[in-house]
Amino acid sequence: MKVISTIRELRAALGPHRLLGRTIGFVPTMGYLHEGHLTLARHARRDTDIVVASIFVNPLQFGPGEDYEAYPRDVDRDRAMLESVGTDYLFSPPVREMYPTRPDTYVDVPHLGSMLEGAVRPDHFRGVATVVTKLFNIVQPTRAYFGEKDYQQVMVIRRMVSDLSMPVEIVPVPTVRDEDGVALSSRNVYLTPEERRAAVRLNRALALARSLVDEGIASPAALERRLRDYICEEPLAGIDLVAIRDADTLEDPGDAFPDRILVLLFVRFGKARLLDQVVIENRKAEG
Repeated sequence: MKVISTIRELRAALGPHRLLGRTIGFVPTMGYLHEGHLTLARHARRDTDIVVASIFVNPLQFGPGEDYEAYPRDVDRDRAMLESVGTDYLFSPPVREMYPTRPDTYVDVPHLGSMLEGAVRPDHFRGVATVVTKLFNIVQPTRAYFGEKDYQQVMVIRRMVSDLSMPVEIVPVPTVRDEDGVALSSRNVYLTPEERRAAVRLNRALALARSLVDEGIASPAALERRLRDYICEEPLAGIDLVAIRDADTLEDPGDAFPDRILVLLFVRFGKARLLDQVVIENRKAEG
């Protein structure tokens, strides 16, 4: 695996592969990798000829008081992990390479990016869309791989790619979980042992949501109330967001469940803000 830190060098390395018609799979990350990231890289290795991963902690997607400076970093560890799954190139630029000056141009998907997590973290998805656009312009991948845990992020990026006619296929990959059901996240490192045990409640809340929908709970509002009550039974949990939405549009479904129901949770445990979700097929709608 070759490690590259400049845009110019990466473009020079990938140019000959494109001339030969090779497909390029791309896995953008912020580093401090876990099995979820490696699963994305394995999918890229299976699907494409050349696999590129990036590690870049993007300052544009962190708001005031968030954990940009404290975000966990270990490039040597990440390098070894990516090499173990057959990654061909690792792009690991410094901030000054990606943003030589304070940027004056941004990419925004304002409708999708301002709801749900975007309402809790203003301008977060503008930062995500901007850096992903830059990375797509640099790498020019055939396919790019993202984890479904960040469901709204996948929706934002898909809409951005469609609206801007970017020639890249977005490939979502199912959430990877630990043995106890907690979704893997680089921020899990912030959890104390007690908080880590408490975080199991998120996946259990998603299982409860599925059961309640199958049992015919009356409405999205009733489901949201039940989930809030259940999560609040855990004293270490601080709710930022419990949302029931249309999985295809992220819109509030009103009084009736849509065909595909997104249950999205954004909950704090100590210093960690954890995101999790499930999409539930509405069997009544199918019938």
